[in-house]
Amino acid sequence: MITEQNDIKHYHKPLRDDRGFFFLSNGRDIMLKKTLTYKDYNNVERTETHLFNLSEAELTEMEMGTEGGYAEMLQNIIDAKDQVALIRTFKKIILKAYGVKSPDGREFIKSKKISKKFSHTEAFNMLYMELVTDTDAAIQFVNGIMPAKLMEKVKAKQEEAEKKEVTESPVLPGETEA
Repeated sequence: MITEQNDIKHYHKPLRDDRGFFFLSNGRDIMLKKTLTYKDYNNVERTETHLFNLSEAELTEMEMGTEGGYAEMLQNIIDAKDQVALIRTFKKIILKAYGVKSPDGREFIKSKKISKKFSHTEAFNMLYMELVTDTDAAIQFVNGIMPAKLMEKVKAKQEEAEKKEVTESPVLPGETEA
């Protein structure tokens, strides 16, 4: 059973969606905060908050370190409808984004050990299953871990494309231009 709680601390401009995801802006990047309540392997109910983030440097490394680019690789997987490759890639993204914020808030600490430890929990299992079975939740997760600057650029391009579509709408026979 997944339940979400509202527990926002140490950040500015919290944005909440209806799925229990919190997008927390610290003025530079956006972090995704997910609070999960679950039963652990001793049947003890636990409520834990987990943080996820990808920095511009990490995204650049992912893009430049992949033949043809990471975005292109993902698009190829989606176009091929390769579900196995897609869920493997999604798991890698979740674990790459997972980390622990330092007490003073200056660092978002990530390591293979931290990610592996998280991957062995029921919290990871619940989050992973939610994201691989719910497209909207997966999209919100990916958008939530992206740096604020990147999301602003994406939003601006989307708005520009929408304006272009509106201004370039064809006039149908029998209609007049506005």
